[in-house]
Parts: sequence; C-alpha cells; structure tokens
Amino acid sequence: MIKKLFLALFFGIILLSVTIAAAKSVEQVHSRGWKAGLATIIITPEEPVWMAGYGIRDRPSEGILHDLWAKALALEDAQGNLIVLITTDLLGFPRKISNRIRDQLAIHYGLERSQIVLSSSHTHGGPVLMDALFDIYPFGPEHIEVIRRYSEDLEKKIVELTGKAIDSMVPAGLYSQNGVVRFQVNRRNNPVATLFRETELKGPIDHSVPVLKVTGPSGELMAVVFGYACHPTTLVGYQFSGDYAGFAQIEIERLHPGAVAMFFQGAGADMDPVPRRTIPLARQYGRELAAAVDRVLQEEMKELEPAIFTAYSEVDLMFSNPPGKEELTKLKNEETGYRQRWAANQLARLAEDQPLPSSYPYPVQIWKLGDQPIMILGGEVVVEYALELKKLFGYEIFVMGYANDVMSYIPSETVLQEGRYEGESAQMVYGMPATWEPGLQDKILNKFIKMARGTGSF
Repeated sequence: MIKKLFLALFFGIILLSVTIAAAKSVEQVHSRGWKAGLATIIITPEEPVWMAGYGIRDRPSEGILHDLWAKALALEDAQGNLIVLITTDLLGFPRKISNRIRDQLAIHYGLERSQIVLSSSHTHGGPVLMDALFDIYPFGPEHIEVIRRYSEDLEKKIVELTGKAIDSMVPAGLYSQNGVVRFQVNRRNNPVATLFRETELKGPIDHSVPVLKVTGPSGELMAVVFGYACHPTTLVGYQFSGDYAGFAQIEIERLHPGAVAMFFQGAGADMDPVPRRTIPLARQYGRELAAAVDRVLQEEMKELEPAIFTAYSEVDLMFSNPPGKEELTKLKNEETGYRQRWAANQLARLAEDQPLPSSYPYPVQIWKLGDQPIMILGGEVVVEYALELKKLFGYEIFVMGYANDVMSYIPSETVLQEGRYEGESAQMVYGMPATWEPGLQDKILNKFIKMARGTGSF
C-alpha cells in the first residue's frame, strides 16, 4: 500500500513538473513581444458578374463552387512596428484600386506603403475588377456597372477588414519554414499537348512552399500563411472559386479547426498545374498543397524574433517604342477580339491628347520578420525572379508575386527575348502601350539589393 502511494506521488510530481515546464515554455514563446490579429470576410459577389482571367468567357458568372475570401493578418513586433498582410481570392489588384485602398489605410490607421501587402491568389475563378484587363472581356456597359459596384464595395470591405485585424491583436508566436510540392509545370518549356509522353520536365521551376505559422497566447494555432508558385488555372467555367489555392485553404482549416489559412501566390506567371480542367483535379492539388503545409506545421519550425523591417519602392520600367497612330488604326480595322479593343483604346487616348506612357512605376517591397526575409513583387512575375532572388539572399527566403499592383507580366530577360505570351502579347491583354524595354530584370534585382543594403541586416 505504501509502495502504491509512493508511486502515485512520484508520478504526480513528474506530471506536475512536465505541466509547469510546458507552461513556462509557452510563456517564454509569447513573452517576447509578437502580437497578431486576424479578420476574414466573404467577398463572393452577391449578383452575377463577369469573371476574371479568361478572354473566352462570353457571359457573367453562374453560381458558386466555394466562397471567395479576403483575410487580414496584423503583426506587431516588440518595438511596436506594425504590418498588415491582406490575402484575397482575386485575379489581382489594379493600381487604381490598390492605391485607393492603401491611401485609406494610411488615413485610418497610419499605415505606410511599406507596412501593407495587398496579395491576390490570381484565381481565374473570381470577379473582374474595375480597370483590370478590360480589353480582353467582351462585355457591355451594363456589365461594367455591376463590376463598378462590386469593386467599390470591395475597397470598403478591405479597409474595414484591416481595422478589425488590428483591433484584435493578442500576444503571439511566429515561426517559418519551407516545404515542397510538385504539381506545377513550366508551361513555356513543356507543351501540355505532348507532356503525357515526356519522361522529364524542362525549364526553370520552384517547388518551394513557404509557410508562416502564427500561434496564440496559449500556443494554439491561430493562422497559417503559405504560398506556391503556380497559376490557379485548374478550372475554367462560370462558378466562383479560389481554384486549387481555395481548396488548399479549406483543407488546412479542416485539418486545424479554429485556424485561419491564408494563401499567397509566388513567382508563378509561367507555371501551370498539369493536368487540369476538372474539379476533382483542383481538389487534388488543393489537398496536395495542404498536405505539404501540414507536414511543415508538424515538424520543427524556425522561431522568429519579434523584429520587423519593411521597405517599399517603385522602379520605373520603360516601355519599348509604342506603335504610332497609323499602326494602331490598321490593327483596329484588321484585328478582332482583344487586339482590336486594345488598338481602339490606345487610339482613344491619343484622340484625347493623352500621350501613351513611356514607363510604369513597378512596386517592389521587402519584409523581414525576425531573420525571415520576404521579397514581394508586383505583377505576374515569372519564376526566374524567385530563383535569382534566392541566389542573392538565400534559398530560405519567401518570394511573393502578384502583390499591390498586377499591371502585366514581368518577364525575365530570357522570356522577354523569346517573346510569345508572357514576353509580348500579354502586354496587349493588360492594356499596356508596348512591350517592356530590355534591362527590366537587372533594374528590379538591383533595387532589391539596394533596399536590402539599406537595412544593414542582410
């Protein structure tokens, strides 16, 4: 009897010691200064609206596969420095909408450009926004009015969402790590029609899955921020959805009840999921990506010290020689579809004495959370940018594209010289006056080097 009492007392002490140690561990993690706040809102249109991304659609949306979301994560470090990441199931923010949202965030919450990231997943299952790729869609004035209403409401929702995330901040822990998944294919080097008989993939590619884990005051999982470099173009049709990225977020939240999953697009402009075009495939890729993220969450992750550095700049990217009035008139009279609409719109500018722009202010940004750098680029960035940035700053960095302003494709020098869609004709799709002038890759990379040197911490 005495022996049993002794054993019970012994194991009770052990259990108490383990509990105290675990509590101290959680307390240590969350006493170092991070704070985090979250907010989410459904942004699925409430009425039929033209869908973004494909010029082949000929009518507005017809139902919902799953809801579209905007999600905001506010982070504050030990010195009170604040940043806000906003992720959305959208094709991309055009500059006018992005500027209005960021201007409102400055007015209401004192946030500078460097403290804000407006991220879009680039799903082709979301709504068209005002001033975004208008030349490729064959819609009429009545459709534009619906798009205008939706866009104005979206701007208000994102501003309010940001405020809710900031107001909800609690003590937090922050961790990072890279995973891996391999369902994307470089579409420029691997024709889909013949890929089934190939035994190896060609061309540059980035299989990394960056993961940021946010834990709450008691060590509970609050949020999972993750990315992947691949076009969300598994699906084509008329139902709203976030494509594979939407299914991945749904699956992660199913695996981790109470947590918020937030997806960001990488440098995936020349990457496609292959095979594609069915809902089961979109679900499969979503589960594959979620499984890669979940594996990282279950393994040891790098704990990040509560220190934030931010930098933001805009690079003037030059256009090559724009076409003249005579060439534009010929295109308007002889072409059809988006090429004809593009030529007509360029001529309309000239008729109103608006000179075609010679350059574009391209946004680049750095966040550094503890010792985890995140390199953030606007536009549809091809994969070579991620690979070059990793050579410069280390292979564990996170690279985010499609942020703050999605104005067109951003080709590497190789892609620009080769031309084709990503290097040439996409400029018309986006309403740009001409292709980019050579040298843009060096300009962008050199700007990152300059911003990084300015911190003294790279």
